[in-house]
Amino acid sequence: MAEPGTPPVIGVIGGSGVYQIDGLKNALWARVDSPFGEPSDELLTGSIDGQAMVFLPRHGRGHRLAPTDINFRANIDALKRAGATEIISISACGSFREELAPGTFVIVDQFVDRTFGRVKSFFGKGLVAHVGFGHPVCRRLGDALHATAMKLNIPAKRGGTYLAMEGPQFSTLAESNLYRSWNMDVIGMTNMPEAKLAREAEMCYATVAMVTDYDCWHPGHDHVTVDSVIRVLLTNAEKGRSLVAAVAPTLKGRTQSCTHGCHRALDSAIITAPEARDPAMIAKLDAVAGRVLKAAR
Repeated sequence: MAEPGTPPVIGVIGGSGVYQIDGLKNALWARVDSPFGEPSDELLTGSIDGQAMVFLPRHGRGHRLAPTDINFRANIDALKRAGATEIISISACGSFREELAPGTFVIVDQFVDRTFGRVKSFFGKGLVAHVGFGHPVCRRLGDALHATAMKLNIPAKRGGTYLAMEGPQFSTLAESNLYRSWNMDVIGMTNMPEAKLAREAEMCYATVAMVTDYDCWHPGHDHVTVDSVIRVLLTNAEKGRSLVAAVAPTLKGRTQSCTHGCHRALDSAIITAPEARDPAMIAKLDAVAGRVLKAAR
């Protein structure tokens, strides 16, 4: 029996400015239906140097969706149905640190979730689960991304905390200063509940947070504007696509499930007794949790 999550298929969620992957062979856009509703867009499948890839533009092509309007559950479910075993999240963000200047990539390893208008779990009434989330990012993926960024001479920091805000407005000055006092590193609007859902779906997850601005705490950036963000974002997006294309072949040699447990996150997470589980929920979770639900029958 094959190890969970093998062979690897690299899923990429493109954030602001990243609406495609460069260098894909046999590229094909296709609709993937999800019982959780409409994903942000069709999925783009193909391969890079023999490594299977699946890409989804988080905001949809043309940037049609605001952060709160993204159906995060449908996105993760659709990627799982398309075969993705790991997710590289490409995200624009603001910086809370002078040394994390615009143009810097931060390979984050922690999150603080300040969102409030989003459904944050695949599970619920009729089928309850609690996954471990103390270490929300796959260290193996993060290390690979950082090493590849260094080879490409992309300014990158390994490690940092990403504060997820609801948006779509940028922070007030009071909020920005508060988050700095909490020792946050970067701020964005999209990685929660995305990372939580990826863990529930037993997928490795890592974030490349691409700094576009200093947020409003900085004397030189006291008024964050879309125009100023977009100028840096376009340069970041080109580097982000290059990073994805370069890191993909380094991940294709994995023959076992993730050594950090990402592909077995549900082994001891489901708490509802088998006889009490809602059949409709079981059917809905066939992609996300099919591995453990089938085993329990």
